[in-house]
Amino acid sequence: MTDDATIYVVDDDAGIRSSLESLLTSVGYSVRTFASVEAFSRTPVDASAACVILDVRLKGRSGLELQRELARSAPDVPIIFITGHGDVPMSVAAMKAGAMEFLTKPFREQDILDAVNAGLERSRERRDQEQASTAFRERLGTLSLREREVMELLATGLMNKQVAHQLGLSEVTVKVHRAQVMQKLQARSFADLVRMADRAADL
Repeated sequence: MTDDATIYVVDDDAGIRSSLESLLTSVGYSVRTFASVEAFSRTPVDASAACVILDVRLKGRSGLELQRELARSAPDVPIIFITGHGDVPMSVAAMKAGAMEFLTKPFREQDILDAVNAGLERSRERRDQEQASTAFRERLGTLSLREREVMELLATGLMNKQVAHQLGLSEVTVKVHRAQVMQKLQARSFADLVRMADRAADL
């Protein structure tokens, strides 16, 4: 599935740009090509659905320089490095800095497609995790202070009666708070609630 992803190709070899554009458009991707880092940098990138195929050695600023910039401005965008002159230290530096893949020219078309698909899938998973985390924070924010206290004590293994005693409440009130917490956090079971309490403690 290509979704609405755009693949950005940055390479100073016109032949490579043309062949990659033809390959990627043939499987349904939207493609934009650039001959330099400078040209790419003038283009707004939709970081929510993008992948960058980037030559390491370029005229002007290098691919590694662009990688460092993207790490700051669009850290979720997967980068696939391609090069005809790559060496081991360069490859290691690129991968340590977060590159998805490092392919040496000439590369197989399937290798590029596999790398792009894997990069976009990883990017989607990361976005899904971020959205889930944001949604959980929002639900957590709907809890009252008392509900938060009840949740935290229940998560330690205390029974309703023990929580009631510790907070100076009736057991019925604790049960009401517990039900409210379950509903607000959309917890499907007590075990689910305990996991959420642990997660909340780390926020």
